[in-house]
Amino acid sequence: MLRNWKSQPKVVGVKQSRRAIREGRAVQVLLATNADPALTQPLAELCAAEGVPVEQAQTMEELGRDAGIQVGAAVVALLRA
Repeated sequence: MLRNWKSQPKVVGVKQSRRAIREGRAVQVLLATNADPALTQPLAELCAAEGVPVEQAQTMEELGRDAGIQVGAAVVALLRA
């Protein structure tokens, strides 16, 4: 995982991440390991098509906490600074 990603600009959630990927603002996408594949698989495919690296390394609870929100997160997109 990227070091110090918590301080990077980011968006949290499927819809906002999809928008960031399509607009070319996303530099990396983090997917929760325990998220529903029906949500994450289309995003992983979009990332592959757009050339955005994907990492799957944390649970939804850990990803949400590390993204600074009080609930779990299936997806976090790190944005260009």
